[in-house]
Amino acid sequence: MHHYIAELGEKILDGGQINYEEALTLGKVHGADLHFLSAYAFKIREVYHGDRVDLCSIVSARTGGCGENCAFCSQSAHHQTDTKVEINLDEAEILQRAKAMEVAGVHRFDIVTSGKGYKLGDPEFTTLLDIFKKLREETKLQLCACLGVIGEAEAQAIRDVGVTRYNHNLETAESFFHQIVSTHSYKEREKTLMEVKKVGMEVCSGGIIGMGETFSQRVEFAFALRDLGVDSIPLNVLNPIPGTPLEDKEPLPPLEIIKTMAMFRFVLPKTNIRFAGGREVNLRSLQALGLVSGINGMLTGNYLTTKGQRISEDLAMIEDLGLKY
Repeated sequence: MHHYIAELGEKILDGGQINYEEALTLGKVHGADLHFLSAYAFKIREVYHGDRVDLCSIVSARTGGCGENCAFCSQSAHHQTDTKVEINLDEAEILQRAKAMEVAGVHRFDIVTSGKGYKLGDPEFTTLLDIFKKLREETKLQLCACLGVIGEAEAQAIRDVGVTRYNHNLETAESFFHQIVSTHSYKEREKTLMEVKKVGMEVCSGGIIGMGETFSQRVEFAFALRDLGVDSIPLNVLNPIPGTPLEDKEPLPPLEIIKTMAMFRFVLPKTNIRFAGGREVNLRSLQALGLVSGINGMLTGNYLTTKGQRISEDLAMIEDLGLKY
């Protein structure tokens, strides 16, 4: 198998692409060959992205009370979780958080809201636009937004206040999507990504692995993101939340997660692929392996409703691997 991995790896390093069947074959990799796969993924990452790890941080401006029924989400009003509805549109507080992240070494800052989305003229949306303006004026951070379903007019308004990237996750493969959410469609998510691309913003779209999908569905997911031409892919690993339909889901083995990350790098050599939620819980002592298996970005600090490890620990891990931020 190591000869096959090397053949695929060299094709990618020479500027080529692998096909669906080749990516699917990577699911059979195990033992020492898995670490060989990781090494090639790391080499691909090094050639196309250098040795810098792109760091981003998020803040929730609206938490909980969402009318959608995503099976993994603690913020859904359909589930009985401990997440409370909270709205934080305090400009000074968000600005303070952003500046602290900038000092810590973060490159990007993302404001996230729960709920279906916004329309131009919504008072909350107008307030968010004002906050983004202030962030652009008072920090050097790259600004990202994750505000749900939007149309071209809303996307243009977000771009006009200085936001360069919009996050809207596909979450999983289209063939598995119906098992995770029924209140909206996969096509609706794709449509929002198209509206974002229309106005010239970068697209950040990824999802969650470990929700019960097969390896072939993860491959399907990776190719869907490649076909859409996304710029950044946050890869979350399911962190089961009590009260959600997935609360008892058996976790993926750490090496299966590493294999999946390496596969994503083989499929998407030039795309930013970042560690996101669930890495601490699922990879535990093997987190560093993600950064030497193709990952070149990291969501650092706390997540929306769960705690992350300290930023200082993430930075130490990056430095210990001889990487930069």
